[in-house]
Amino acid sequence: MNKYKNKYRIPSDRLQTWDYGNNGSYFITICTKNREHFFGAIGDGDMQLNDIGIIAEQYWIEISNHFPFIKLGNFVVMPNHVHGILIIDKMESTSGDAINRVSTGGFAGTKNPMFHENISRIIRWYKGRCSFEMRKIHTGFEWQSRFYDHIIRNAQSFENIQNYITNNQLKWGRGAIKLG
Repeated sequence: MNKYKNKYRIPSDRLQTWDYGNNGSYFITICTKNREHFFGAIGDGDMQLNDIGIIAEQYWIEISNHFPFIKLGNFVVMPNHVHGILIIDKMESTSGDAINRVSTGGFAGTKNPMFHENISRIIRWYKGRCSFEMRKIHTGFEWQSRFYDHIIRNAQSFENIQNYITNNQLKWGRGAIKLG
C-alpha cells in the first residue's frame, strides 16, 4: 500500500554522512515540550533544581554506568533544557555495534536501534528513564520529540562548548551565547 509512503516522514536533523556511533565528542541539547520550565529556576546566576530537575541531573550522571563506552563532559540542567557533552570512546576490540555481540530477534531483526551503540540510543534511554520517574511527580511532563546535537570536531570547539555549558546559568535570560 503506497497511500502514505513518505508523506508523513520527518527528515532527520542528523548529519547524513556521519555515523553517530563513531568515537568522538557530541554536544547535546534536550528540551522540554514547549520549553516548559519543569526542572527548577535560576536565581542570582545559579540553577535551583526542583525534584524533577534532580532526576534529570541524576540520570545524566548515570549515562556512563549504562553505556560504558561513554565519558561525560560538562553538563548542566537548566529550567527547560539539558546541555551536555557525550564522548564516545570505544576500545578497538569493541568498536563494532553491539549487534555483532547480541542475538537478534523480533520484527526489527538487525535493524533494532536499541542494539546500536550510538548517540540516539543513549538519548532514547535517558529521556525514557527520566520520563518514567518524572511523571511520578508531574504526570504532564514531556520532552520535545527530538534533540539537538553538534559533532565537536576540534579542541578549540570543545573548549568553547565546555565554557558555554559552564556559563549557561550566568547567561540565562540575556540572549544567545556565541559558541564560535
